[in-house]
Amino acid sequence: MDFNKKYLKLNDISAYKIAFNLSNYIWNIIIKWDYFQKETVGKQYVKAIDSISANIAEGFGRYNKNDKIRFYRISFGSLKECFDWN
Repeated sequence: MDFNKKYLKLNDISAYKIAFNLSNYIWNIIIKWDYFQKETVGKQYVKAIDSISANIAEGFGRYNKNDKIRFYRISFGSLKECFDWN
């Protein structure tokens, strides 16, 4: 057995790290908004931005290739949604 074999970890995936940091960045902006902006655009934007890294993580945790692809596609859809909120 090869005990020195390195396995890929979630934090090794640059897309996940970028999405996670982007989510925190957006949260810090939206948290300062007035009530109306938070309740309308803010909540939806935060859900979409959080969904990017969350779906990458969930896809990473799946063993079936089709499941992985499904969650990565959902993540990509959330990214496109965030472009609209921008």
